[in-house]
Amino acid sequence: MATVRQALRQRLVGLSSARAVSTSSMSTFPKQVKIVEVGPRDGLQNEKNIVPTPVKIKMIDMLSEAGLPVIEATSFVSPKWVPQMADHTEVFKGIQKFPGINYPVLTPNLKGYQAAVAAGAKEVSIFGAASELFTQKNIKCSIDESFQRFDQILKAAQAANIPVRGYVSCVCGCPYEGKISPAKVAKVSKKLYSMGCYEISLGDTIGVGTPGLMKDMLSAVMQEVPVSALAVHCHDTYGQALANTLMALQMGVSVMDSSVAGLGGCPYAQGASGNLATEDLVYMLEGLGIHTGVNFQKLLEAGTFICQALNRKTSSKVAQATCKL
Repeated sequence: MATVRQALRQRLVGLSSARAVSTSSMSTFPKQVKIVEVGPRDGLQNEKNIVPTPVKIKMIDMLSEAGLPVIEATSFVSPKWVPQMADHTEVFKGIQKFPGINYPVLTPNLKGYQAAVAAGAKEVSIFGAASELFTQKNIKCSIDESFQRFDQILKAAQAANIPVRGYVSCVCGCPYEGKISPAKVAKVSKKLYSMGCYEISLGDTIGVGTPGLMKDMLSAVMQEVPVSALAVHCHDTYGQALANTLMALQMGVSVMDSSVAGLGGCPYAQGASGNLATEDLVYMLEGLGIHTGVNFQKLLEAGTFICQALNRKTSSKVAQATCKL
């Protein structure tokens, strides 16, 4: 059985780098995709049991070894709100910083930004939402008030030459408000971009989106923000994450957020399951002939490590097929 399993693993790894479609049908896809690995932050923040700091550090180092170009390392948020991220400074200082890899951190306010910079952060992320109620639950203020907070961070970051990425949550639906109009998403995205965020990550926080909703939402946002400055962040609650990502690819988006082993959730979004699994995303992209720069075998190993540390099964279909965790 072990021999069969090893053969299957090798076959899948080999298949991931093969072109599954003809060059002619590839014309609508980007030639290269930047993957933003959010597992260490978005993936772990909802874990009920505190993950030991050394485990987080090793996880990030293994993801770096796999060649992921961007790894969101942690969140400089109050331990009162997200206890899992209380060791943010220790984690950020403890990880190896690989050349050519960015390690952004989440900063909810100016205090968090200042702590992140003091720890050595070279890039930060801010997070808003297209839903008023979700914003109140998530960062304890209104959407307009959130922009005032973001302005403080952006001005400080611009003065220090630190890039800022902006997240927009609930782009396809909200656990409190239900359906969210594409116009609302476009308005918040435009505001964040105009304030100085170099990239806007559009998050289907509770995973209710379908390719149709994704297309409508992106069509609205792309009228306000250049597609080159957009990313998508899909949760897989309804099994739509890969399909939604494929739709975004077809529309020209070339930055994808994902989480190793499909880890994730949101403390303020009931029903939000894990993120799109990085293993599944890479497998699909490589099958389309799209360059990622990721070492697939090492990525699988990173997923195996964190799942064993958490004593849970992987949510990645590809990893399930190869590892049988």
